[in-house]
Amino acid sequence: MQALILAEARSWIGTPYLHQGSVKGAGTDCLGLLRGVWRGVLGAEPEAPPPYSEDWAEPARREVLFQAAERWLCRKPLDQPANADVLLFRMRDGGIAKHLGIQSEVGASARFVHAYTGHGVVESPLSRPWQRRIAARFAFPLGAG
Repeated sequence: MQALILAEARSWIGTPYLHQGSVKGAGTDCLGLLRGVWRGVLGAEPEAPPPYSEDWAEPARREVLFQAAERWLCRKPLDQPANADVLLFRMRDGGIAKHLGIQSEVGASARFVHAYTGHGVVESPLSRPWQRRIAARFAFPLGAG
């Protein structure tokens, strides 16, 4: 299933960034990318996300994205990376988790696919600054697909 997830994630590369979007080739944000990969590999999404602002629930300090990930994905230890893991990031120290990516390579040349403001969907090195921002690591549900 890892190969299917990675192939689907990489097929979104080049899609422009669009807040709350989730249409391959037309526009997506980081959550929309994950939603699109889910649809492409697993089928119907398990829940529709509510409308969200670009700051997510930061003013209220609510971990909306983290809670949704825990409902539908399988939490993994941070020190057990694997291809196709869903990475949840805190973009600043003390901030809520509000960015997602899909790990595309592990090891010394670790990489991840994500939708990034101003860049669209790209595959980026999972550099130390990105690694330090990882709040949680998840796997797609076992037996799905």
